[in-house]
Amino acid sequence: MLDMEEMHHHHANIPLVKPLLPRLGRSQEDPTIHRLTLEDLEKMALEKNPTLAQAQSEIASAKARQLQSGLLPNPTVGYAGDEIRGGSFNGGEQGAFISQQIVTGGKLSLNRKIFGQDVRIAELESHEQQLRVMNAVRIAYYRVLAAQEMLDSKKDLVAISADAVKTHTQLQNVGQSDESETLEVEVENQKLQMDVMLQENMLRQEWRALAAVVGYPHLEMQILAGYLDKNLPNLDEDQVIATLLNDSPAVAIAKARADRATDVLNRARKEPIPDLELRAGLAQDREFLDPVTHRPAGLIGFAEAGVQLHIFDRNQGNIQAARSDIQRAQAETTRVELTLRERSANVLNMYRNSKIMVDQYSNQLLPRAQKAYELLTAKYGTMTASYPQVLKSQRLLYELHDTYISALEELWVNAVTLQGLLLTDGLEPPSRPGEIDIPVREINTPIHASEMPSNRQP
Repeated sequence: MLDMEEMHHHHANIPLVKPLLPRLGRSQEDPTIHRLTLEDLEKMALEKNPTLAQAQSEIASAKARQLQSGLLPNPTVGYAGDEIRGGSFNGGEQGAFISQQIVTGGKLSLNRKIFGQDVRIAELESHEQQLRVMNAVRIAYYRVLAAQEMLDSKKDLVAISADAVKTHTQLQNVGQSDESETLEVEVENQKLQMDVMLQENMLRQEWRALAAVVGYPHLEMQILAGYLDKNLPNLDEDQVIATLLNDSPAVAIAKARADRATDVLNRARKEPIPDLELRAGLAQDREFLDPVTHRPAGLIGFAEAGVQLHIFDRNQGNIQAARSDIQRAQAETTRVELTLRERSANVLNMYRNSKIMVDQYSNQLLPRAQKAYELLTAKYGTMTASYPQVLKSQRLLYELHDTYISALEELWVNAVTLQGLLLTDGLEPPSRPGEIDIPVREINTPIHASEMPSNRQP
């Protein structure tokens, strides 16, 4: 957009201009407009994102299963009858019994230990899910912030193009431009207006994604507070990989599953230790002791104790399976670490590329384009440069500014992805302790909405 003065050239009705430079944060300059901060969005997500409630429910379920696994078997009570006869003998035994299984070998405590590992895994999953949600909110925030800045810039380009249309029309009127040149700039202006409409759609799409991940799908679109070019991330790649391997919940979950597999093996080894089966009771024996006096035997007691002999089934199959599960779980830990290295390589590459672009645009391209625009503006003031040259230079400056915004967006998105341990999908449900955890889901790759194919599966 050009700041017009009421001064004119000697031979044409063409306005003089003052250089007006692109800048970030222009939509936030009105102090009367409420601006939504990243902290506000994070707080919303912690309150409303349903996956966090799911993760807490999984912890509660795991603790309940741990409690259940260590409970003693219930006793059995019932009726017992033997040699029941009627008639003149009036004999038989009738009474009640109680039986109880006594679990030996510390099996119940080992059960609690196994399910305690499930509690630990559920807690790690909950921590992982919170990272996913926070990272997803931050990425969506920077997407919307970049779309917001891009819309302002494209609107400025439309204003610049409108100035070009006006200028060429005036030049055509004084015979210094023909109709074809005017038509060309009019077509360009219409194209830029279409770009503004497309960018408005992009902003709405990014906002809907942000509203969904924070758990407020009907959140009204607002201006976001923040600056893409402030406090830029500067990551050390070796440190990023070291932190990823040391702090990733995916690695911790894989190690916890290996510990659980070891506990399952220990429990399987205890299974051949027989449990003690106890049974006791009282019965009324109605059989006559003396046929003459008809005196019955009366109240009698009985007791039984037994164990199952593990002669054929010594749980050897489950023991072998548990050993194999340990080997698999240990290999899974290595696989997860290698997967994190593989996925981080691609994100690191995108981070490096976007950082190069940001540095080049901020230190080289934009300063040079700005200087060229200012020089042409000064020359125009001394009538040594044409107004179309000034407009062309200004348009180039704004186009470079647009590319700079895109580079900043990708820099932030990839930095958040790396700092967030590659966990970015805030609406993917947490894994249950018994399920195989997917440490880095395909959907985690930070793909811009505009780059997503229309037939992409959810």
